[in-house]
Amino acid sequence: MSDIFAPIRDAITIKVAEEFSLPIAIIGAGEIVDLAHLPAYKEHGLNIAGIMDLNKERAKEVARRHGLPRVYESQEEIAADSEIAVVDIAVYPWVQHEVAVPMLDAGKHLLCQKPISYDYDQAVRLVEHAEKSERLLAVNQQMRFSESVAAAKAMIDQGWIGEPFEMSWDFHVYTPWEAWPWVSKLPQLDLQQFTIHPLDSTRYIMGDPMYAYGTQAREPGQPQQGDTRTISVLEFAGEARAFLRSFHKNRTGDPRAEFRIDGTEGSIRGTIGLMYDYPRGRADTLELNSRVVPTDGWLHYPVTTRWIPTAFIGPMASLLKAIATGDVPLTNGRDNLNTLKIIHALYKSGQDHVVVKLS
Repeated sequence: MSDIFAPIRDAITIKVAEEFSLPIAIIGAGEIVDLAHLPAYKEHGLNIAGIMDLNKERAKEVARRHGLPRVYESQEEIAADSEIAVVDIAVYPWVQHEVAVPMLDAGKHLLCQKPISYDYDQAVRLVEHAEKSERLLAVNQQMRFSESVAAAKAMIDQGWIGEPFEMSWDFHVYTPWEAWPWVSKLPQLDLQQFTIHPLDSTRYIMGDPMYAYGTQAREPGQPQQGDTRTISVLEFAGEARAFLRSFHKNRTGDPRAEFRIDGTEGSIRGTIGLMYDYPRGRADTLELNSRVVPTDGWLHYPVTTRWIPTAFIGPMASLLKAIATGDVPLTNGRDNLNTLKIIHALYKSGQDHVVVKLS
């Protein structure tokens, strides 16, 4: 049984071929770039040509620590640099559109942060602008590439649990939203900033749902304006369903960050280790119970990496490969609009207390 997971490891191992490597510039030198993007890129030997941030001292410090050769003075300087093929944009969602459009006009391929916009129509316009510019736009929905989620998807692709018909996520954690002062001002919080990740991963595994309904709430007296407690339900064609619960106010030291997928021939269950002690976290876990393999009960899959920073190579590697091969990135902008559509549908459902039809 020791080699049973060899095809899973082979399927999810990411290697950036040398011929796919292109000069990359980064706009934004915030915490996520510092702790996730750059360590992941360095691990895979990507060619990071430089970085810029409106806080120039911050950009210089991040560049120094990560050994980046150049700090750009402005976005215009990056747009004018003919050597740069890809721009990794890591800015606030409400300014992403105005940063991205000039880069597309300058012929750059883009990796944008999630959500690409809080305004769905603006997100559509950005995706369409990329398509008209004949440039690729990918979105940094990297939970798909976290080892536990990627391995679960690979097991399903192998047919190990038959046809999946149920997926659930349960996050009962404490999230220090106060670490990001701008987050406290958002009228919509959890679905846009956190649950967008498991929602996107659910789509990746289960496909696109037909209906969405949910409810969003706050903790009484919380400083944040937006939702910190959400329950979301997705209905797919036939009997398949998904349930997602996020509760960010657990102060009792017994966090849960679990997911489970049930199929006609078995089940998969796992945890998202990052959420047990954010931002330090721990490794994910994953177990398989299959009548196809068979496993004779629950079989532990040895997860060896963490969501942050390891999974952050996924969207960029997919983008670089697509540029080289003429394919589309796995987390391409057009696909990501379907994730955003679910989020907006869930907010409408919560506001109007209705089921929202998606397709």
